[in-house]
Amino acid sequence: MTHLRLWRFAVSPEAEQHFVEAYKPDGSWARLFGRAPGFVRTELWREGDGVYLTADYWGSVGDFERFQAEWGDAYRQLDAECDGIAGIETFLGAFDLVD
Repeated sequence: MTHLRLWRFAVSPEAEQHFVEAYKPDGSWARLFGRAPGFVRTELWREGDGVYLTADYWGSVGDFERFQAEWGDAYRQLDAECDGIAGIETFLGAFDLVD
């Protein structure tokens, strides 16, 4: 089973370069996620005018929950570091692939 977590971001023009560096497929978030078993990949999509979508793929919801349990402090620390560059962020949902 594949588990997908989607976020939407509205990023200011001044923060876009830093945002992309942190959220791209080999950026800060993907490196943190990559420490955990079950992490598959991160994709960064751009709609235009500073609107981005991140798609984080996990093997299962359980893999993501184990990541949160083990790496929750590091997750919250990175989230705080990215607070000034992430702009307006909206969690769009968590989805499981239908076989």
